Amino acid sequence: MTSTPVLYLSHGAPPLADDRRWTSELAAVSAGLARPTAILIVSAHWEAAPLTLAATSTVPLLYDFYGFPQRYYEVQYAAPGAPELADQVRKLLHSPGTPVYDDPNRGLDHGAYVPLKEMYPDADIPVLQVSMPTLDPTELFRLGQKLAPLRDQGVLIVGSGFTTHNLREMNFAAGADAPAPTWSAEFDAWTRETLATQNVDALLDFLHKAPAATLAHPRTEHFAPLFVTLGAATHLATARTVVDGFWYGLSKRSWQIS
Repeated sequence: MTSTPVLYLSHGAPPLADDRRWTSELAAVSAGLARPTAILIVSAHWEAAPLTLAATSTVPLLYDFYGFPQRYYEVQYAAPGAPELADQVRKLLHSPGTPVYDDPNRGLDHGAYVPLKEMYPDADIPVLQVSMPTLDPTELFRLGQKLAPLRDQGVLIVGSGFTTHNLREMNFAAGADAPAPTWSAEFDAWTRETLATQNVDALLDFLHKAPAATLAHPRTEHFAPLFVTLGAATHLATARTVVDGFWYGLSKRSWQIS
């Protein structure tokens, strides 16, 4: 059985689901993959240490955003829980002094369900969300390495963030299709080129190596899921962009890697 590829997706805010180009690109990604046995997703919107597992059964979604029209709070995505996958994750990650916790009442947050609803709208694939116990790139890379064996069982591992993410610098008045500011375009190009050359060390040290890093990520939680994806990947040379472009100046770039 061929290992399932891994993904890093720029998930955006709930209104990004109104972008027909973005939704069609995500649909194309899923159409090009073999149907996963389950999905393990790490979202920028859940930091919890020790590492914690959520939605091991179907529970209500977590609408972890404020001030949007009511229709965004009425979205449903009742994916089956993934208790068997949760057991496997516990076995892969648990070690003395490194417990794995459970939060069975926490629903999928918008970093998880917004892209998955576009990729698998029938919500018929079991989904497990895993917290980020740290924002340290090296530790998250190691986490991805530990999770990598799941790919041989058909599990789709997804890191969900945003390739650039600075809400204070977003120019809403200019519109969703406005040209990207220099800091966002430069960081996007650096990340694309650095991944293309498989320079993992530079990516792990992006705060010191990338142009405009602290503008692109004043806080790094939206870039952090990329490192789980990279750790779980096998052949970085296969990395290909599956979504590109900008949304209110933020990079939507997303990758699929074998």
